[in-house]
Amino acid sequence: MNEAALASGTLLKRLGFAFAAAVGLGSMVGAGLMRTSGSVVDQVPHPWLVIALWALGGVHILLASNVASELVTTIPRAGGIFVPVRAAFGDSMGLLVGWTMFLSVVAACAALSIVCANFLAILQPSLADHTALVACLFLIPLVILNWLGVREGSVAQTLGSAVKLMLLCGVIGIALLADPPHPGALSTAADASAPALGVFAVITAYQMIYGAYAGWDSAMVFVEEDENALTNIPRAMALSICAVAFVYVLFNIGMLRSLDLEAIRASDLPIALVLGNIFGAGGTAAVAVLAIILASTSLNASLMIAPRVLFGLARAGLFLPSATRVNAGGTPHVAFAITAVLTILMIFSGGFEFIFRLMAALIIFSFVIYDTSLFQLRRAQPDLPRPFRAIGYPLLPALLLLVDTTLLIAFIAADPASGLYMAALIAICIPVGFVLHRRRAALIVAA
Repeated sequence: MNEAALASGTLLKRLGFAFAAAVGLGSMVGAGLMRTSGSVVDQVPHPWLVIALWALGGVHILLASNVASELVTTIPRAGGIFVPVRAAFGDSMGLLVGWTMFLSVVAACAALSIVCANFLAILQPSLADHTALVACLFLIPLVILNWLGVREGSVAQTLGSAVKLMLLCGVIGIALLADPPHPGALSTAADASAPALGVFAVITAYQMIYGAYAGWDSAMVFVEEDENALTNIPRAMALSICAVAFVYVLFNIGMLRSLDLEAIRASDLPIALVLGNIFGAGGTAAVAVLAIILASTSLNASLMIAPRVLFGLARAGLFLPSATRVNAGGTPHVAFAITAVLTILMIFSGGFEFIFRLMAALIIFSFVIYDTSLFQLRRAQPDLPRPFRAIGYPLLPALLLLVDTTLLIAFIAADPASGLYMAALIAICIPVGFVLHRRRAALIVAA
């Protein structure tokens, strides 16, 4: 491909099914699983309900991938979920959804870099006072690797996801097969004095589980770079979601089999207790190494995703045109440089925590709009080619829309501040999107 084609913003078709599955798996399964599992039990101290909620999360996300598979194959353009939203509802909603996803992925890059630094400090305590610097030392080699090209980043992602899956299966096997020193929550009779289960506790627990499945849609961002995207991406999303749901359920069964409820609820890293009971002091070190591998693989996936969302926004006229430039290796390098700089700024400022709070309700709101775009595009553009048609339309997509809308209302009820943030950003994006649309229309007329 010549330099003119690259400069014009053409991505290279160098990816396939293995990468599509690996980036989905790599994005979903991170070190946060080890913390989230204990926090869910703390909110819902009922073992079988915990397992049911994790399984329900997998079913929910599988329903979402059914809708996503139709939308990504109907409009196979890089940028992720904002692409069909913009096609269905215009620039304002496209701007809101696109920037929500971009900023949330950049915040994830910062958070994952710091997670790597935090767990390295467990192995080398003297590094605990230099978290931001160590986090950058994890980030920079991956930035260099992905700057070289999409092939280098994809190889690292595929190998990293395979390693993390094998290690997790090993941990699950240990938790399921080893004899625990004390009876775990699953083998203990239900405690009549257990706290009453509140609605908001279940909502909070499911919100954390929903977050643990975040990234299931990662493969869609690479639709223009997949050699057989219209087949590979729907299959890869379904496979990675099923695999991750299976792993999450088994992970929690193993933890609840090995530890009692109070031990899980009192620990930030209950899996460390599981391995500590078996391997002694070495169990904590093993968890730290596992967490670094899980987090760094997720970091690599996020670093590949964020620039492509920004690339899509720029090509749609919702960001600087220079962000569509692509280097010889197939990396949108201007968008990538912006992503790297913003990530480093967030690492040193701690701003990613604010972004996460800001994005919590906006992400589920984005998916409500995304779900709705399926119905809008079916109505407004019925003749569009649809290589994959959502299974069970309209019932299953309508069920997904109902579930996501209910969750959005529940999340806002549990955290009203997030609803105010959402309303403020919508109020900003609507006029900005309108101005951008008017400006682009004027340029078209002038041309």
